[in-house]
Amino acid sequence: MRNIVFLGLISFFMDVSSEMVYPIIPLYLTAAFGATPALVGIIEGIAESTASLLKVFSGYVTDKYKKKKPIAFAGYATGFLYKLALLFAGSWAGILTARVIDRLGKGIRTAPRDVMVSESAEGDTMGKAFGVHKALDMAGSALGILLSYMLLRGLAVGNGSGSGSDMVGTYRFIFLISIVPTVLALLMFAFVKEKKEPRQTKKREKFWTGFSSLDGRLKLYLMIVFLFTLGNSSNTFLLLRAKSAGFDDTNVILLYFLYNLTASVLAVPFGKLSDRAGRKSVLTCGYLLFSAVYAGFAFASSAPAFIVIFAVYGVFTAMTAGVERALIAEIAPARLKGTMLGLHSTVSGIALLPASVICGFLRFESSIHR
Repeated sequence: MRNIVFLGLISFFMDVSSEMVYPIIPLYLTAAFGATPALVGIIEGIAESTASLLKVFSGYVTDKYKKKKPIAFAGYATGFLYKLALLFAGSWAGILTARVIDRLGKGIRTAPRDVMVSESAEGDTMGKAFGVHKALDMAGSALGILLSYMLLRGLAVGNGSGSGSDMVGTYRFIFLISIVPTVLALLMFAFVKEKKEPRQTKKREKFWTGFSSLDGRLKLYLMIVFLFTLGNSSNTFLLLRAKSAGFDDTNVILLYFLYNLTASVLAVPFGKLSDRAGRKSVLTCGYLLFSAVYAGFAFASSAPAFIVIFAVYGVFTAMTAGVERALIAEIAPARLKGTMLGLHSTVSGIALLPASVICGFLRFESSIHR
């Protein structure tokens, strides 16, 4: 459990850094560069999908060379480059480059980190292990969002500003401050112990050649993930949806804080529940809840409704994010655990590109005809 906690603290500090800037990026794009929702969708779709393509190869390299900690560290280190790219971006293309750098880092680190979490699980507690990690991960997200909110509100009041153009300097200052927790995340690696395994000396088959021999449940689940993600989109659009309903920039960030806080509080209980009741039952309920949440986003018109929907969206994340990884880690062959964890993320990312682009254009068209 000690290793899981430190891996969780790494994700905690990195997510403090990432979520200080993530909810303000669509606001920054519109204020600084006049980006449309369609352009925001393209940027997010490209960033997420490009990075996700790397996740399966990161997992494959992890399985082949048995060097999980150095690969994960390299992935987290790109968070520093991401913030610098945001600071010096002079156009929406610069923001796209920064987002791709960030997502590439996530693509590199996700599989080796998840393998280390699964190897650190004690007995029949895989769901609890991933639940603890996800709880710390989402707690970092919640804190990052809260810090972003406090900085936005404090600086805006202090400068007597509030319009989009006046807020550009405030956004850039937050980008700069977010570098600090990134450094703290990297320092946490000194306390992580990697399970040592001998590197394979025999020639290893390419990961896709043995796909037909994989557990049928694993192949079916990957297909379900792909189809499910086609109906999903970047959380950016949920933030823009709230803003279009009348929430200002700082209150939009508070809604996102509520979502992350809810997911953090409930991640461990749902992880433990999946250990007892089974992963399938928890995931099925989670996907059904997601459908209700997106229907709510479509029809909500009042502030209380949005508050409830963002909270319920956090429940969905708590029910699925850690449990999905626990399921993959359990049914994947031991020699391909990293590869399959990476493939799961890659499948999601490939589907997220068309999902986000379509969502962006639909939102753009609806704003024209409104």
